[in-house]
Amino acid sequence: MKLFRNLFAAIILFTAFNTVQAQKVAHIDSEQLLMAMPATKAMETELKKVQQTYADEYNTQATALQAKLKKYDAEAPTQTDVKNEQRRIEVESLKQKIQKYAQTADQEIQKKRFDLLKPIVERAQKAVSDVAAEKGFIYVFDSSPGKGLIVFDKGEDLLPAVKVKLGMQ
Repeated sequence: MKLFRNLFAAIILFTAFNTVQAQKVAHIDSEQLLMAMPATKAMETELKKVQQTYADEYNTQATALQAKLKKYDAEAPTQTDVKNEQRRIEVESLKQKIQKYAQTADQEIQKKRFDLLKPIVERAQKAVSDVAAEKGFIYVFDSSPGKGLIVFDKGEDLLPAVKVKLGMQ
């Protein structure tokens, strides 16, 4: 009985080993693919415009605050303590408003980036899947730096075929 179990285990391992050896493996640098896609370049241009819009508004608010501070500092000796306290509270409120605007702008830019990048990544993933299916690959590893893949000299690099699939040269 023990011999039968050992023989059965050996057959299972041998079959699994042969199955793994028969599977085709490829790799692709997904970061390089995304950076080469024209849609990514268009996304970056659009994001820069959005960032510039937020930066311009922030600078306008900050300049207005600085002008108000300068005016209030110059007038402070001629104003009552109550009036100076009201102005100090107003300035603090404006500072908080500007700070909140900066935080909201950062969040909106990140959301916009995610929304613009999502269809690009999905298109790239579909192209990789299609090319892998066409070429009969079972596994495709991401060889981008920091993705955890150490050795990728075995297997085919799918980047050129995926670029063709996406209509890129």
